[in-house]
Amino acid sequence: MGLRVPVQPKELFLSNLDDQVSRSSFLSHPLPRYKFPKEETDPTAAYQLVHDELLLDGNSRQNLATFCQTWVEPEIRKLMDECIDKNMIDKDEYPQTAEIEARCVRMLADLWNSPDAPNAQGCSTTGSSEAAMLGGLAMKTRWRKRVESSGRSLAKPNLVCGPVQICWHKFARYFDVELREIPCEGRRFGMSPEEVIRRCDEDTIGVVPTLGITHTLQYEPIKEISLALDDLEEELGIDVPIHVDAASGGFTAPFLHPSLGWDFRLPRVKSINTSGHKYGLAPLGCGWAIWREKQDLPEELIFRVKYLGGSMPTFALNFSRPGGQIVAQYYNFVRLGREGYAKITQGCAEVGQWFADQLKKESLFDLIYDGRHGIPGCTWTLKRGENPGFTLYDLADRLRVKGWQVPAYPMPANRADMVVQRMVARLGVTRDLAGLLLEDLQKAIKHFKHNPAAKSLSRQSAGGYHHN
Repeated sequence: MGLRVPVQPKELFLSNLDDQVSRSSFLSHPLPRYKFPKEETDPTAAYQLVHDELLLDGNSRQNLATFCQTWVEPEIRKLMDECIDKNMIDKDEYPQTAEIEARCVRMLADLWNSPDAPNAQGCSTTGSSEAAMLGGLAMKTRWRKRVESSGRSLAKPNLVCGPVQICWHKFARYFDVELREIPCEGRRFGMSPEEVIRRCDEDTIGVVPTLGITHTLQYEPIKEISLALDDLEEELGIDVPIHVDAASGGFTAPFLHPSLGWDFRLPRVKSINTSGHKYGLAPLGCGWAIWREKQDLPEELIFRVKYLGGSMPTFALNFSRPGGQIVAQYYNFVRLGREGYAKITQGCAEVGQWFADQLKKESLFDLIYDGRHGIPGCTWTLKRGENPGFTLYDLADRLRVKGWQVPAYPMPANRADMVVQRMVARLGVTRDLAGLLLEDLQKAIKHFKHNPAAKSLSRQSAGGYHHN
């Protein structure tokens, strides 16, 4: 029989914690910032001191800027704790975690209508940014092989996209690819088939439409772009593949818009990336990259790691990384299934649509996106010609007083004159929480009505916002 460890009553634990903190040498001194500390500190005191510093962070549940999941079930916390010492890359030491990763790849391939889901090629990543770069690397490698076989010189490759997330700018710079980013025009805030075709040539490694533009939450017209590329190949013989950046939409479109053509049902879609830690409901640090068929992921990019007498293919930019997020992702797949994900995403969509409908009643705002054909949430701007005595930067700053993070930011190239505000409806953003946000937004408007901003905030003075 093992030793029984006595459980401390909560009151005694708190008393001991207070004693340790009160005796801490840090009490009358600031925590170390620039030099490594000389002496050790009792763990309970060290915990409390660090914990107290974290109180200065914002409340993640009130962060309506992020797509990332801020609420998980208690069982996920248990699994994360049980996997804290598991290194995902060590397939030999943790073969069952490797098997769970492979199951998730096959399940996502099935969800996205792969023609051969049981033999799908894919991998987990630290997030959709890494997954996007892997998709880009595969496209560049396929293009290089095609150019070399044709005898043409390796001119600089290019990638065509709309107003993409910063990871694609990083990919272009890090891997020496020209990024042909389609600017906004009028009320068009994403790419169009015509603008895509205008930028494609023999050195285009691929087209990257976004299933859920970070600036507006809207889906780009992937099926229409695919058809236009079909016509381009028929007319000029230029075969341009599509990689779908489905960072958020990969876990919303299958359940909210199942008939939408965007995934592997389109033969031109060769790869898809998504964030497991967004609408996939996994903890932060989980992404996925899936390829349509085996030949779409060049063999020379894959490393083979042997385990249990077999061979596990790996394709990643990172090496050592935690396995808990992958296990938690699999838990969600088992726990929720299609039925559960559909209920959750539909609930999120209803909250976003409700909030959009309430904003319609406010005479000051012009809706850019009403939550009905894209990511759950909504996007709005001030009506042109209105002078309410504040800017959206002022409004965002006022909402921060109540803890809300509702970003205001300019649109991308050619429409930077338009400043918009956006809220993302995730699991945990309930109808009640959205109602409280609406009340605080209305109170903020009344405040500015009686106290107009003497000098409105600019983007710089309001603090920057980075899409995630």
